[in-house]
Amino acid sequence: MDRDGFKFLDHIPKPLRAKENSTEMKITMRNGSIIQIIGSENYNALMGTNPVGCVLSEYALQDPRAWDYIRPILRENGGWAVFNSTPRGHNHLYDLYNMAKGNPDWFCELLTIKDTGVLTEQDMIDERKSGMSEDLIQQEFYCSFDAALPGAFFAREMDQARVQGRICKLPIVPGIPINTYWDLGMDDSTAIWFTQIVGREIHVIDYEEYSGEGLAFYANLLREKKERNGWSYDVHVAPHDIEVRELGTGKSRLEIAAEMGLCFEVAPRPQRKEDAIEAARVLLASCWFDKNRCDLGIQALISYRKDYDEKNRVFRLKPVHDWASHGADAFQTMALGFRFRSATGNKPFRPNRTRSRF
Repeated sequence: MDRDGFKFLDHIPKPLRAKENSTEMKITMRNGSIIQIIGSENYNALMGTNPVGCVLSEYALQDPRAWDYIRPILRENGGWAVFNSTPRGHNHLYDLYNMAKGNPDWFCELLTIKDTGVLTEQDMIDERKSGMSEDLIQQEFYCSFDAALPGAFFAREMDQARVQGRICKLPIVPGIPINTYWDLGMDDSTAIWFTQIVGREIHVIDYEEYSGEGLAFYANLLREKKERNGWSYDVHVAPHDIEVRELGTGKSRLEIAAEMGLCFEVAPRPQRKEDAIEAARVLLASCWFDKNRCDLGIQALISYRKDYDEKNRVFRLKPVHDWASHGADAFQTMALGFRFRSATGNKPFRPNRTRSRF
């Protein structure tokens, strides 16, 4: 309910409701229409439905693929979408806002406490005196996209990359082999970064992420990219958990991949998660990103953030596990791999490993 005690559900008059399902957070109306709340990480749950309108609430924190998934459905239906959100840095909401404010087909509005009157300048002053950070004040009270995202691990490094022009249209350099760095999901998404070493720069040229697919799918994906683009691969690097043996087969995914001709080197296991994150921070200073091909991965790096303890009002050291985790974890695989090779004179992680067929 709102602060006046009015229940949100009562915005839908009871005579119009035929059935309520609190488990599925779904209301069926008497005319057959459905109103339902679905988490954006489960946007595939829309499969088989035919929405006419969607509200993407706190869009800055949502998986941007949710919108890409539903937009053709809404267009076919002549439907509508509403995005409401607090800014969270220069992420996918920022890109959408800049597109919409210059597009006559869209309505776009940015409202601060000066516009809404819900809170006052004195409220802001009181929060500042009580210890609220200036970045959070600018974000929450004044809807600033330029304020650093509170708790974001790579906010400063990605902002520097943007300001320095290292997120751009990046050509793929012929003749230089491609390296791949992975985060392997079981019931989760698998993310892959594709890179080239050009002088002292790391050119991050491509990014792929899928869920619900086996290793054979990714082996074919790499093979198709090689054949279509004329690429040659150097190394494929996976996180340490690829060596864990599965109960069903008795084999590790490392062994299963090798049988398909996809041979991985294995990045060292960090002693702490913070070590992998710090290695990624250091590596980002040397990275250039292709803005278009790596867009989802870039958004993941921008959005990867610490978990917030609401009770104690502090950030925990551990990351939030959400849609941004997979791309960020794959990038940490890259950082750990680079750090290992630098420390060992560019030697392979596992000597005498059979080379991949592609």
